[in-house]
Amino acid sequence: MRSKKCLDCGEIKPATEFWKLKASKDGLAYYCKACFGLRNSRSYRKKQGELGKETRAYRRYSDVPEGMKYCPQCEETKSVDQFGRNRANSSGLANYCRPCHNVVMTAERRRNHGSARNYLLKLRYGVTEQQVEEMIAEQGSVCVICLRADAKHVDHDHLTGLVRRILCFKCNGGLGQFDDDPERMRLAADYLELRGSHARRMRIEIGAPVFGGPDRVRWDPFWRSRGSSQQSSRHYHLRQKYGINDRDAEWLLKVQMGQCAVCFDFPAEHVDHDHVSGAVRGMPCSACNTGMGQLRDDPIALRRAADYVTGRLVRTVTGEDGRTRLSLTVPDVDPASVPRGGWKVFWEQDGEYRKQTLPFDEELDMPTWDGLGPEGAMSPV
Repeated sequence: MRSKKCLDCGEIKPATEFWKLKASKDGLAYYCKACFGLRNSRSYRKKQGELGKETRAYRRYSDVPEGMKYCPQCEETKSVDQFGRNRANSSGLANYCRPCHNVVMTAERRRNHGSARNYLLKLRYGVTEQQVEEMIAEQGSVCVICLRADAKHVDHDHLTGLVRRILCFKCNGGLGQFDDDPERMRLAADYLELRGSHARRMRIEIGAPVFGGPDRVRWDPFWRSRGSSQQSSRHYHLRQKYGINDRDAEWLLKVQMGQCAVCFDFPAEHVDHDHVSGAVRGMPCSACNTGMGQLRDDPIALRRAADYVTGRLVRTVTGEDGRTRLSLTVPDVDPASVPRGGWKVFWEQDGEYRKQTLPFDEELDMPTWDGLGPEGAMSPV
């Protein structure tokens, strides 16, 4: 192995301790790597000092032990396990330890994008925080589906990626449970009103669309004593909460042929009951059961949600002053003019309208949109 004497420290070191330099006779630098770093450090700190800037003390990267890494933010040497992954770096590790990485990234997002929320909105949906605030004000600060809760969550079309409107947490989650399927939502609305196919089948079987309930013991004196005294824990849970037992649940599942009582597309998994009377309506799948709960078991909310995803709910109209605004109900009313809690009358009228009118029953002059996303702002085509 070749060796060379460093002109600064005077030590004779292996050639691997010297950088390569084509201008040199032996192809190696005049100074070893350690001395070369010190020279560069003095030059750099001298220039920074002339500019009035402070610099940290010089530290060689090779001084870090094996399996450790130096974090320039907290200025500590830590185990590599405390650093995240970053394939862009030759080491495969992030520049900062995990706590410092969060701090640095948050500060960088504020500096470049104004806030972390603005950064995430632009990253996920292609809209800015200001555009979202304008949409919320245009809606009257209320969720366009339920007209009850505050509009806080950006909703977008999962197929196109375009932003639709700003919803509350429950309505946004309810759409996700139904996979943005308007037909399933309308079937769920009919199911809750006991006028769907499942309710008709129940009337044929037992003469009523529902059965069971907490008061079943009063009108069915033989029910409590049916079967063996040794029952499953599920039997007692069903009896206490829904007024049915294992045998009733099996019978109901057989009537539904094992499929969801709402959509008939997925296996039935949960017992669904009326939260007012406690009577059992049927056994829906997990998604339909959760989706109805998110939309408050309200048929009006379900039909409004179905019209929302098909573009029939939110319309743009021209007011008396010649300005365009949103219309969220039938009959039409300016959302900005309705106080919080003042939607009840419009809600009931709109619910009756959507119950009687299906998408193919009317021809609305609905504007098409190029959407609100990375490629443009929301505006009529």
